[in-house]
Formats: sequence, structure tokens, C-alpha cells
Amino acid sequence: MRGLHVLLCILLLCTFVPNKIEARTLKRIDLEKTGRAFWDMRQERKKIALTFDDGPHPVYTNQVLDVLKEHQVNASFFAIGSRIHTYPEIAKRIVGEGNELGNHTMNHTYFDLLSSKEIKQELKESAAHIASLQPGGPLLFRPPGGRLTMKSFRILSKQGYDVVMWSFTQDPKDWSRPGAHKIASRIIDHIQGGDIILLHDGGGNRKQTVEALKQVIPELKDRGYEFVKVSELLHHDNAYVPVQLQ
Repeated sequence: MRGLHVLLCILLLCTFVPNKIEARTLKRIDLEKTGRAFWDMRQERKKIALTFDDGPHPVYTNQVLDVLKEHQVNASFFAIGSRIHTYPEIAKRIVGEGNELGNHTMNHTYFDLLSSKEIKQELKESAAHIASLQPGGPLLFRPPGGRLTMKSFRILSKQGYDVVMWSFTQDPKDWSRPGAHKIASRIIDHIQGGDIILLHDGGGNRKQTVEALKQVIPELKDRGYEFVKVSELLHHDNAYVPVQLQ
């Protein structure tokens, strides 16, 4: 009887432990060693990247693009596929003015809540919308909420995506609308070369984000920083040799 009990325990562990590992939300220490996930590029002393999530938005994305165009800088937009479908002309403008689109899922869905089939579908649908506007489709992916599991990371890696997070000090929480000055100050006061700055052009009222940009870009340009797209910051021309998670 005791031997049977032990055998049952082993079988249960073999059944459930791998599933728990697959479903565990990965931490930065897990992802960095793969060479396919990025929070910054510290070797770049004077290059920084602006990123915008959750668009396109019919009002605020255009206003963000107006500011970028005025100051002759480009950025990376992690767009939601369903919103590209709804506002294709705005997404077309993003690419047409020299910016880039990254995949932010089709419906802003958290991957840790989805099956493998559902994850692949979210990626496929969103990527199709991006590929219709951007040669080569999306190369970059940002997970909603920064949440990734082993299962979702393996799918992303197999499909050739690089995962783009954001620098620890460069989340000014513009979504909470703390005021344009606070958003700008948080970015400017903590800036370092190689930073990836997290902002939003969709998901709500982004008027403060637009106003903050008008302060951030000229100030950091005066300090000698160059604004580049994430793909440029990561030297996307270079071949990566990823380390697979175990």
C-alpha cells in the first residue's frame, strides 16, 4: 500500500509540475539570459527609445505623431491588432513617417490566461494587420502588463520575436494621468543612455502624455540624446544567438 502511495505521488508530480513551470510568470532574471528580451541597452550612452502602447487612437496617436514629426524623431508603437483594424489610416501614418509597429496582441490579452492555441492566434491576427502596413511584419513584441510565461515565451521565440519591456526608471505611469509635468520630470530626471521609455498613445485620455512629450524631446535633445526606434537601439541588423530557457 505504501509503495502504491509513493507511485501515485510521483505520477501526480510528473503530471502537474511541468504545467506549473509552463504557467509561471517569468522574471527578468529568467528572460535576460535568453538574449531575446530587453529592458535597456546600456552600452548605448546617448541613444534612447520612446515607445507607445495600446494604440492606435483616433485623437492621441495623431497628436503624438505631430510632436514626433515637429522634432524630427521616430519612435516604436506597440499597437493592438484590433485597433489597427479599426484605424488603419493612423497605423499607416505611423509607418509612413518612419516609425515602427510592434505586436501588442490582437486584443490586449494577458498571455498567462491563454492556451497555446489562443496565444498563437492572438499573435497571428495582430501580425497580419502589421504586415499589411510594415515590410517584414512585426519583429518586436511587448506583452500586456509585462507578463510572460514559459509557454508564451517559447512560442514568441519560435516565431522570431524579440521581447521588449521598458527601463526600470522609465515608467512614468502616464496612464494614471499624474500631470504632464510629472510625466516629463520622471523621464528627464532619471534618463540614462540606452533607456526604453514606456508611454501610451491609447487606452484612454492621453492629453497629458502629448503635453509631456513637448517637454521631454527638446530637453533631452539639448542634453545630447538621440531618439531612435527600438529596433535601432537593439541593433536589429545583427544576428542574435538566443539561449533557450530550460
